[in-house]
Amino acid sequence: MGASQSVSEKSIHDFTVKDARGKDVDLSIYKGKVLLVVNVASKCGFTDANYTQLTELYNRYKDKGLEILAFPCNQFLKQEPGTSQEAEEFACTRYKAEYPIFQKIRVNGSDAAPIYKFLKASKTGFLGSRIKWNFTKFLVDKNGSAIVRYGSTTTPLAIEADIKKALGVE
Repeated sequence: MGASQSVSEKSIHDFTVKDARGKDVDLSIYKGKVLLVVNVASKCGFTDANYTQLTELYNRYKDKGLEILAFPCNQFLKQEPGTSQEAEEFACTRYKAEYPIFQKIRVNGSDAAPIYKFLKASKTGFLGSRIKWNFTKFLVDKNGSAIVRYGSTTTPLAIEADIKKALGVE
C-alpha cells in the first residue's frame, strides 16, 4: 500500500495504458474531457446494472465531453476470467459499450497498474487506498484530477448529477 504514495504523475493525462489488444493509448488524448474510470468484471453481481447504466450515461453525455475508461480486473473472486479481448467483446456485444475497454489490470497490490496507484493516492475510500471490489468508480475532471471516488454499490446513474456538474451541463 505504501507504493501508492510514490506516484509522481500529477494528472491522469500523464499515463499511457494498453487497450484490450495491447496497443499503447496515451491518456493525454482525453485532456479537456470528464472521465469516469471503472474497474469492470463480466461475472459479478454488479455487472448487469453497471454496464447497462454506463452505456446509458455514455450515450447521454459523450457529445458533452464524457469519456468512460473501463479496466477489466480479475482480482475479486476471479470474476473477469477471460482475456482482455474477451472482456471487450462481452461489454461491446452484450451491453453495446462504445467507450474504451482496456487491457486487464490489477488494481491492488505491489503490481497494481500505475494509473490505479495514482487514482487511489488521489482519492482514498472505505478501505483506505485499496479498491474494495469490482465497479469502483473514479470521476476525473477535465484537467485530469480525480475529484470523487464511488464504491461498487453506487450505480452509475446515482452519480449522474456529479457528472453533469463536472461537465458543466444542466
